[in-house]
Amino acid sequence: MKLSEIKSALSEIQEVKFRLPNGEYVPSHFHVTEVGSIQKHFIDCGGTVRKETVVNFQLFTAADYDHRLSAQKLHAIIELSEKHLGLEDSDVEVEHQGETIGKYGLEFQNGSFQLTNKQTDCLAKEKCGIPVEKPKVRISSLVAQENACTPGSGCC
Repeated sequence: MKLSEIKSALSEIQEVKFRLPNGEYVPSHFHVTEVGSIQKHFIDCGGTVRKETVVNFQLFTAADYDHRLSAQKLHAIIELSEKHLGLEDSDVEVEHQGETIGKYGLEFQNGSFQLTNKQTDCLAKEKCGIPVEKPKVRISSLVAQENACTPGSGCC
């Protein structure tokens, strides 16, 4: 989800809710303690130099039960961050404290923000020898073709 999409979604709601991949909601008294830009400059296992930029939100839950982050307040924080940090309309990743700090993607569904699991991947499969996975097909889902061998046809 891009930063502009978050701003658009915030205009549709009053209360900001984040839902974890397991279906539980981040407690309603959470704070967005950081909005920033993270640049990653790296080389993949195939030798290609790459750059990646994401906008990062950090969610923090403390024992402060008296404050709730409204959609308007989060929108204002984002605009302030855009002004002072020069944020681009990049994908947004969210950090949230579990057993360790987890990084999540983000979607907007049914009036709340859904944290989505992120996965690692090899960016140079063709160079480092990782075989391409063959698609798994259920034999029962294959449709018999005209020249296919069928039981009782004598082809087997």
